[in-house]
Amino acid sequence: MTIALTEDLLAKFDRRIEDTGPAPGIKILNDRDYRAIRARLLAERPPGTVWVFAYGSLLWNPCFDVEEERKAMLHGWHRRFSLWLTRWRGTRERPGLMLALDRGGSCRGVVYRIPEHDVEAAIDRLLRREMGANPPTNVPRWISVRSTGENLRAIAFVADRNGPAYAATLPDEATVEILSLAAGHVGSCADYLRRTVLQLEARTIRDTTLWRLQAKVAVYLASLDTDATLPPPIVEIDHACEG
Repeated sequence: MTIALTEDLLAKFDRRIEDTGPAPGIKILNDRDYRAIRARLLAERPPGTVWVFAYGSLLWNPCFDVEEERKAMLHGWHRRFSLWLTRWRGTRERPGLMLALDRGGSCRGVVYRIPEHDVEAAIDRLLRREMGANPPTNVPRWISVRSTGENLRAIAFVADRNGPAYAATLPDEATVEILSLAAGHVGSCADYLRRTVLQLEARTIRDTTLWRLQAKVAVYLASLDTDATLPPPIVEIDHACEG
């Protein structure tokens, strides 16, 4: 089955957005914060290999050397657009959404094995890539996954439902419009959705929710007039969110 959300559709509304930096007043994690989070993760580290569970953008940009990759199943969490972004792939005027793991259900993805000699540096790069705001809403923890007939412990990023960037479940209409139109200095939410679906498909993982979303986003983008002013955001949030 061919993906409906094509590069040509994305190109219709491709636009360059300048990074204005963190919003005024937002607190950002500093070096000491990252060291403390890394130390906590390592203190809780199970014996043996360090694995990282990938379910979104880590599928195409893991930001560390990968010694081995395996498909894996996670129970008790599901992949959902549950994080608001007012930077990166959104702006304060038109917030975007990013995937995180939310409680309930299950999620198929992959686990990456980190080389032992690179564990501390790799975790540091991972934390700095996935977390920015203080307090963060996208938080790392050890989870249990099933892969190739065995149980593994892996690091995964999950949504803190009490965090400032947490996005409660939205109607499909709102989610589709946000993913279709939100963009920031690193790219658009529609591109993020497309890349995730393609990376999952390349590993023979069909996420039916994301597959349905990409088709709806494709229809939405195809219906828009490239010369018309974009409609106002369907959802507004009253604070800056950086995950």
